[in-house]
Amino acid sequence: MKKVIATVALVLAVMAPAAYAEQKIAVINMQGLVAQHPEAETLQQRVQDAFAERMTSMKQLQEKGVSLQQKLEKDGAIMSAAERTDIEREMQSLQADLQLKGKALNEDMQKRGQEEQRKILLEIGTAIEAVAKEQGYDIVLESRSVMFADEKHNISAKVLEAVQKGN
Repeated sequence: MKKVIATVALVLAVMAPAAYAEQKIAVINMQGLVAQHPEAETLQQRVQDAFAERMTSMKQLQEKGVSLQQKLEKDGAIMSAAERTDIEREMQSLQADLQLKGKALNEDMQKRGQEEQRKILLEIGTAIEAVAKEQGYDIVLESRSVMFADEKHNISAKVLEAVQKGN
């Protein structure tokens, strides 16, 4: 038993200096990197382009609803009750259709935007890893989670440069 305790103590004594070895830590501004990514500006445009046809369809439905509303306001006094009811029902149907299609469109656009942003985040992640290894950093932290860090430990500019070069 004494031999086991002595062996464990020896192992711990040998490993202790390694545990206290200084680690090189860097910080990054992830929000800034995403905003400055070369494709960040075109991301929203690509999403809108992908859904342009559906957005046009939604706009046409809205215009039709406005047109029916104007017709009802303009000619409502001289319309028969049946005509007014038909227009009101059509407007309600359009409104329900707009809400349903609008919700689906928003969800699809949001999903597509997240997919596009995920690509950017993967590129940035790869660049962070490459820069950290190249510069000999053991740990990279997001700057929002750090109370204070000297600017010399911020590798955001180097990561952005790596992203712009294509890693």
